[in-house]
Amino acid sequence: MTLPSRSNLLALGAIGLWGSLASLGMALSHVPPFLLTGLSLLVGGLIALPLSGFRLLLWRVPLPTLALGVYGLFGFHFLLFLALRHAPPVPANLVNYLWPLLIVVLAPVLLPGMTLRWQHVAAALIGFSGAVLVILSSAGEGAAGFGAAGWSWGYLAALASAFIWASYSLLTRRVPAFPTAAIGGFAWVSGLLSLLCHALMEPGVSLSLRDWALIGIMGLGPMGAAFFLWDRALKTGDARHIGILSYLTPLLSTVALLWLSGRALTWPVALAGALIVGAAWLGTRVR
Repeated sequence: MTLPSRSNLLALGAIGLWGSLASLGMALSHVPPFLLTGLSLLVGGLIALPLSGFRLLLWRVPLPTLALGVYGLFGFHFLLFLALRHAPPVPANLVNYLWPLLIVVLAPVLLPGMTLRWQHVAAALIGFSGAVLVILSSAGEGAAGFGAAGWSWGYLAALASAFIWASYSLLTRRVPAFPTAAIGGFAWVSGLLSLLCHALMEPGVSLSLRDWALIGIMGLGPMGAAFFLWDRALKTGDARHIGILSYLTPLLSTVALLWLSGRALTWPVALAGALIVGAAWLGTRVR
């Protein structure tokens, strides 16, 4: 198996885990978001223990690298939650899903030796069209809700959140090389900052045993293992291809929600799937 193929598989593993995030989030919708994020990141960081042979010294990275990790994991979630508080959720989510497109467009800017071909841009735009279609079709508001939303400062937060995740994903290749286990340190610092935001901005809440179990699953999966897979994929793979593949995330999330709710697959979701899969096929065929 070639290195790019393995990298794409690692990225697909992260994307598949992120596809379960919406379903888990729905089951935990009564938990304040900063509390949920903080606890999940703390659980997710535990994955780094066996990766580093339980040697915390392997987590040590230069301060700028740690700052980059916290910028990515904490900054992304902080601004996304801010966006969802100050803008309608459907259009804010659409703006936030510009991050795969930004990864494709920014790759030749931030990574030396990488060029951008028209096929990459076309594939990214087709993928974004599929994401728009699947998000609008799966939301109760639909296109009318988007049109009636009007301007909100929350959209700037959603755009900034998308930029943070895209730039973090690319800049991990510009800092001195660090072991993937160091993601555990990023997660723990970001988790503690999220819990601080919870204490300052959110009401207290009591968690049931079921809540703790689901938080554990979320932390070990989409808020844990996914970040480790993502880091490894971007360190060894083509960021342009991985960015295009990322549009599978909203598609997988929607399919999972439809399956769990017992609803049938609708034609807009099927069309969106065809657009996203087609974009992935086109984008990953170009070097």
